[in-house]
Amino acid sequence: MRIATWNVNSVRARSGRIVDWMEREDIDVLAMQEIKCKPEQFPSQVFEDAGYDLAIHGLSQWNGVAFASREPMTDVVTAFPYMPGFLKGAVGPDQPLEARALGVTVNDLRLWSLYVPNGRALGDPHYAYKLAWLKALETHAAEELSRRPALALAMMGDWNVAPRDEDMGDPSFVPGQSTHISPEERAAFDAFERAGLADVVRPIVPEGFTFWDYKQLRFPRNEGMRIDFILGSPAFADLVTDASIHRNERKGDAPSDHVPVLVDLDLGGDDDDRPMIF
Repeated sequence: MRIATWNVNSVRARSGRIVDWMEREDIDVLAMQEIKCKPEQFPSQVFEDAGYDLAIHGLSQWNGVAFASREPMTDVVTAFPYMPGFLKGAVGPDQPLEARALGVTVNDLRLWSLYVPNGRALGDPHYAYKLAWLKALETHAAEELSRRPALALAMMGDWNVAPRDEDMGDPSFVPGQSTHISPEERAAFDAFERAGLADVVRPIVPEGFTFWDYKQLRFPRNEGMRIDFILGSPAFADLVTDASIHRNERKGDAPSDHVPVLVDLDLGGDDDDRPMIF
């Protein structure tokens, strides 16, 4: 089984390109972020014509997450427990929830498509929101795995954190002055390992960026960052047989500024049931 995550940066602008890649790479499940549309605006037909069912969560022309799957999706939810909301200029606990999280179950795998808040700037209210959002997600992951230790759980998407120095190649991000690389953000990301989740791609693909800004020739200069991840529970990690970062999807006409990150899973049993032919 092949599962991937991709911040597509407007699904309406890139639906043909996305589906072409999914068919070419034989993707079974794709988690998308930053779809930038409501469900009724989603270009569903091109995905359905290619054999994919859809789960979509979008509230406006901003944010938004979705899944495209060849297999049935169940237990669909559009938020996780404790998830904070955000409204510029507002204070208090009852701010509206943004379309940043979507959970589904496919073949006993619990999968999340996540678009972590950007943070904008150190000291900005959106930065505090980002840290609170990550803490709430980590709390949910820890509680879920404590309750169901054998759960094959994957939290994947655009994390907007470069957790290691080698993950940041954009010279405009300055330690002590910029988001994505602050000690607090990196600590929030590292907390997921203590909660029971590990990066299942890095052991197989130790190097490589997943995002390059459109400005300042960042891609030709390879001044990118690694901010798109698939974090898996031990039960999920045990299924992973291969992984890849598809850098070439940043090339060509009207690409997203992110590229897909993919894992291959061995769910077992498929080959044993096939008839032997002599």
